[in-house]
Amino acid sequence: MGLFKNIFSSEKKETLDKGLEKSKTSFFSKLSKAVAGKSKVDDEVLDELEEVLVSSDVGVKTTIKIIERIEGRVAKDKYLGTEELNQILREEIANLLSETNVGEAVDFEIPQGKKPYVLMVVGVNGVGKTTTIGKLAHQFKNKGLNVVLGAADTFRAAAIDQLQVWADRVDVPIVKQAMGSDPASVAFDTLQSGVNQNADVIIIDTAGRLHNKVNLMNELTKVKRVMQKVVEDAPHDVLLVLDGSTGQNAFEQAKQFTAATEVNSLAVTKLDGTAKGGVVIGISDQFQIPVKYIGVGEGIEDLQVFNKYEFVDSFFK
Repeated sequence: MGLFKNIFSSEKKETLDKGLEKSKTSFFSKLSKAVAGKSKVDDEVLDELEEVLVSSDVGVKTTIKIIERIEGRVAKDKYLGTEELNQILREEIANLLSETNVGEAVDFEIPQGKKPYVLMVVGVNGVGKTTTIGKLAHQFKNKGLNVVLGAADTFRAAAIDQLQVWADRVDVPIVKQAMGSDPASVAFDTLQSGVNQNADVIIIDTAGRLHNKVNLMNELTKVKRVMQKVVEDAPHDVLLVLDGSTGQNAFEQAKQFTAATEVNSLAVTKLDGTAKGGVVIGISDQFQIPVKYIGVGEGIEDLQVFNKYEFVDSFFK
C-alpha cells in the first residue's frame, strides 16, 4: 500500500512494534473471536467489529467513522471475505488519519526563525509529563540544540526534584525556585535565562491540577502572559501529555485541557505497558490536534515522533 513508506530506522520501528505488542495482541484476539466461523463481512461481523474497536479504546465516534468506511467497501465490492478484514481495517484507519492532523511532526526539530523556541508542557500529575520533558530535552540536545528547562510546577516538591534529576541526566541547565513559588515568575526567569544563554529550545513544566478548571485556566493564561514579556510570541507550542494506559480517561483529560487552554500538540505516553494503544487512533482523529510524540518504552530513546502510517503499520502487522 502506497501510504506505508519505511521512514523509520529499523531500530525505531522495532521499538514501536514492541511497544504496541500488548495492544496488538489484545485487539487481534478479540477480532479473531468476532470473525470465528465467518467467511464473509456482513452486518453481524460489522457489529462485532464495532464492539472490538470500542473495547480497544478507539472511541465511539472514531469507531463509527471506521465502520461506515468499511460498510462503503462492502457495498461497493459486494463480497468481502473476513480474511481481508485486517488489510481493510489497516487501509481505512490510515486513510481516516491522513485526513486529520495536518502538520505532523517529522523529527525532533524546531521551526526556523523561532529562537528561542518555547514549549509549554501541560498535563495531570502521573501521566509521564516530567519524563516526557526529560526525553524531549535529550532528543533536542542530540540534534545539537541548546536546551533550558523551567520547573514551573511549583505545587509539588517532587515535580521540581524530578525535573532536576532529568536536567542532570541529560546535562542541560534548569531554572527553578522554592516549592510554592509563583509559576509565572519561574517561567519569566527561565525565558530570561534562556535568552541570555542563547538557548534554541526552552521547555516549561507546569502544574497538572484539573479539579478546578477555572484556576488552571487562569494560571496557564498568566504564565503565557508573563512569558510574552520576554519572548513576544511565546509559547510557540503548548504540548498536552496524556497517559495512553488510561484509555478513555485520556479522552476526558484531553477534553478538559483543550477547554482550559489552547493546546497545539499532544504526546501519548506509556503505550508499551498497556493494551489500550487504540486510544491514539481515537485521540488523533477526534481532537484535530496533532499527536506529535508517543512513549513506547522506558528508555531515554523511547519517546518517538508519532507517524500515523508507521503506527498503523505496526498495529496491524
